[in-house]
Amino acid sequence: MVETRKVQVTGGSTYTVSIPKDWATENSVSAGSEVEFYPEGDSLFLTPRTEDERTEGTLDIANLAGDELTRAVMTMYVSGFDIIALESGRITTEQRRTIREATQSLVGLEVLEETRDRVVIRDLLDSSELSIHNAVTRMRLISLSMLEDAIAAIAELDDDMARDVIQRDDDVDRLWMVVSRIFRATLRTPKAAEELGLPREVCFDYQSAARQLERIGDHATKIAHLTLNFEEPVSEDVVSALEELYMEARKVVDDGMDALFTDDPDEASRLANDARENVQQIDERARKIDELLRDLDPARAQLLGLIVDSVSRSADYGGNIAETALQKAAPTP
Repeated sequence: MVETRKVQVTGGSTYTVSIPKDWATENSVSAGSEVEFYPEGDSLFLTPRTEDERTEGTLDIANLAGDELTRAVMTMYVSGFDIIALESGRITTEQRRTIREATQSLVGLEVLEETRDRVVIRDLLDSSELSIHNAVTRMRLISLSMLEDAIAAIAELDDDMARDVIQRDDDVDRLWMVVSRIFRATLRTPKAAEELGLPREVCFDYQSAARQLERIGDHATKIAHLTLNFEEPVSEDVVSALEELYMEARKVVDDGMDALFTDDPDEASRLANDARENVQQIDERARKIDELLRDLDPARAQLLGLIVDSVSRSADYGGNIAETALQKAAPTP
């Protein structure tokens, strides 16, 4: 329920306002307690000041194993817990292995304590040192390099390169988890946004773009897996068409990301609109490539058609980033 307070002046120049008693009680705020204020636009956020801000969470994993246990650990990580205690009557060897693999796949986590019925994981990174901008920039570089190498792998029928692309998907996923963790922290406390030096709206835009980059990495991985099914080289005309499609798709993603990162609203709008227009041209080019595949063996044509679809979808994700950039560049109410 919204409560209102009247601003008063004390001492002739100091503005004061009371805080709701129920809120103060729930957050252990009493006479002599210190609170912190965080200005954001025309809003002012108030939060209790605490000595130890590391958050702890406990999870019963008695009935969890395999992928379910992995997802549980990742969920606790993204939710912002700095210390994660996993408990059970007896933690099995397989559960311990899954926990270690999940820990190694996440940035900053390390097993701190391990007993018969309890495993404690701790985030060793200082959240104030993390940069959502750097993480998204890194995701951009890795996902686009994966897409480039995936196309090169099919062009050269290079299985080693394809397998390398598949392995790099873990790097993109790891960064996606970091971005999600940082973003959720900004929703939970204004101090996180203050430490990042970015408004929460911008953090949301970065998180939205990171999601699209993660999907581009997934499609690059899909292309690499498909490449491993080819035994005979792909014809030069199809390879050339795929490479042109990739170049156009990459330009859409680059223009979208440049639009997102620029502080000039006019430049952002120009780049974003160019990216969105180019998505339509890519769809037309993809249809022309599909025509080249009609005379091929059905099984081979299907594999190549899936590759064309993945490149086209990557361009669509770049278009989504451009749409986010347009929203970021638009005037705020």
